This record gives sequence, C-alpha cells and structure tokens, in this order.
Amino acid sequence: MFGSGIRQPMSTLNPSSGYEEYAFIADLYDHVAPYRDRTDIGFFVEAAVGAGSPVLEVGCGTGRVLIPTARAGVEIVGLDLSSHMLRVCRQRLEAESETVQGRVGLVQSDMRSFDLGHRFALATIPFRPFQHLLTVEDQLSCLASIRRHLIEQGTLVLGIFNPSLDSLVNRPVGEEFGDEPEFSTPDGRRVTRRHKTVAHDRINQVNHFELVYHVTHPDGRKEQLVHAFPLRYLFRFEAEHLLARAGFQIQHLYADYDRVPTARSTLGSSCSLRERRVPEEAAEPTACNRRGRCPSWEAGCVAHDFSARSA
Repeated sequence: MFGSGIRQPMSTLNPSSGYEEYAFIADLYDHVAPYRDRTDIGFFVEAAVGAGSPVLEVGCGTGRVLIPTARAGVEIVGLDLSSHMLRVCRQRLEAESETVQGRVGLVQSDMRSFDLGHRFALATIPFRPFQHLLTVEDQLSCLASIRRHLIEQGTLVLGIFNPSLDSLVNRPVGEEFGDEPEFSTPDGRRVTRRHKTVAHDRINQVNHFELVYHVTHPDGRKEQLVHAFPLRYLFRFEAEHLLARAGFQIQHLYADYDRVPTARSTLGSSCSLRERRVPEEAAEPTACNRRGRCPSWEAGCVAHDFSARSA
C-alpha cells in the first residue's frame, strides 16, 4: 500500500540527537549489541497486530522494529529525521519480499511537526527518541502531531526510561564506562563502544552524553568516533501529567516488555503507559495498573514504555 520510497523533510526544525550529523551511527547501529539484542520487538509487533493497519512508527531509524512489524502483515509508515538512518532502513527493506516492501512507507520529517495525510490505528515511539526532545514545548508539539494522526480509539505506545537517582547523583562525569561486547562489521572493522557522561543539567533534567566507538580497521589502523548528544529524562508522574496535558488518558502502565508487575515502592522501577486519547474536557489520567522493573544497559537507567488510545 505505502511502498518504501522516502518522502523528504516537511520541517526545518533541528533536533539534537546527532543521528543526522553523524553518518557513521547509521552504519554501526544494527551491529551494536544493546540495540541488536533488545527484547522489545515482539512487544511492539504484538501491539501493531492487535491494533491493525495502518501503524505509524515515530523514530523508526534503521527499521529495527518497523521491518518485523511489516513482516507480521501490518502496513506501517516509518518517520525519522535522519537521512542516514532511513538510507540503511531502505537498504534492509531491499532484502525483503515485495509483499513486505509494499506494506512500508518511509518519511523523512521532524517528530515535532509533521503532516502525513493519513490517520493511524496505532502510533509508536520505541526505545527513546522522545527523550531527544529537550523542552516541554517540543514534547507537547510532538504529542500534538501524533494525536492529530490517530483515528478514533487509536493508540499511542511511548517508550522512555525511568532515571536512576543513584546514577544522576553519583555517576562520575568525564569517565568512560560500560562493558558492551566488541562487535564486527561486514567490512571487517572491530568496534568496542563505551559511554561517557559529559555534563549534568539537573535544572532542566538534561544529561549530556558521548557514545565513544573505538574502531580497529582490518589493516590495524585505529580510530575513535564520538556521538555526542543531550538526553532529557522524565520521571513517572511528570510523564503522566505531560501526556494528560496533551489530551491523552492513561490506560496501562508497564515496566517491561513482558509486563511483569512489581511493587509500587520498588526503588528504580520503571513504567510504560498505555493511554487513551480523549476530548480535551475529559483529558485526565487514570491510575496505572501495572508496575515493573527491567535492567538497562545505559546510564544505570531502567527502560519503560507508554501507549495511548484515542476516544
């Protein structure tokens, strides 16, 4: 239905994730173990199959979630600002059947302001693209754009992480950390990736990170590539209030992709929300019904997801 051609940007806004600035990220992304081995794909595919076509994925990147969703028989549009990530996604789609390719549309645009001319049964933001939005204004603009694209009773699934207070206070600044395994690329490069917290802006809840790629080429030459970016963290009730302000109503709150509940008082537990889009006068969050905890590979945080349904 959609086809895999890429529509060009419809916004001049410049996000701060670095995925457009650093072309090397797209080439390495699918080989990085924490991305390659994430357990969230089944969660999002199940949500897409349950909602039915069409589905919108905001921040689709290289197609890590998008392509398995299309394989499952769901028509899906992937939106991303990075031409490099979409290039890799398109290359990966070329290896798929014509049937799968025909279910996919790719759009290069900014998540804060887009108009696709379609409405969707489901919109998803897997992983944490939403946290590259550094201000409340940008967050609300993104949520408003998504809400305009949902059908009646449509659903939004939003993935964010729950910040670790210990890491926010005690994580050393300027030191590399992380024990990710080395990976190899098809052209023979060996790569080890480490993390670095460069600065904490606790007033604005923004951490400045570097992902440092130590690359050894087949000829023995060594290279260091650095992906620098800010990331805004949100606490659970802040996120709930933000979503309510945008006109969504929470239906479910999950902390992990297998929806394992834990005690509300668990320190460091994270949440994922399912919400329903409701009329403005009725936009008020309900109590969440699931809590859970899942370990994270990044910055001592635990991952979590949100979803939303329109009235």
